[in-house]
Amino acid sequence: MATCGDDIHVGDVGTVFEVTLKDCAALVDLSTTTVRQIKFKKPDGTYLTVAATLKTDGSDGIITYTSQAGDLDQVGSWEIRALITNPLGNWTSSKEKFKVQDVT
Repeated sequence: MATCGDDIHVGDVGTVFEVTLKDCAALVDLSTTTVRQIKFKKPDGTYLTVAATLKTDGSDGIITYTSQAGDLDQVGSWEIRALITNPLGNWTSSKEKFKVQDVT
């Protein structure tokens, strides 16, 4: 996941999240995906699933999402993972963790 480290705060709008999908060490070509989502697990255990877009043409294996008002609504440890569908099936990436800081 690519973000600015500990610079994510509750209520932030415009934070760009990127997930790079790999199969072992090889990038996954996402150009044929029909569904691209990012699933966030919040500190209270609830989930936020959002539509993601390709960063480029999909050959780099990266999907991206920019946070909207109301998305980053809890302080604490979050998890992020990608969900994709292509003509061959459905896949879920490994999860990564990040922290959302309080604004004070």
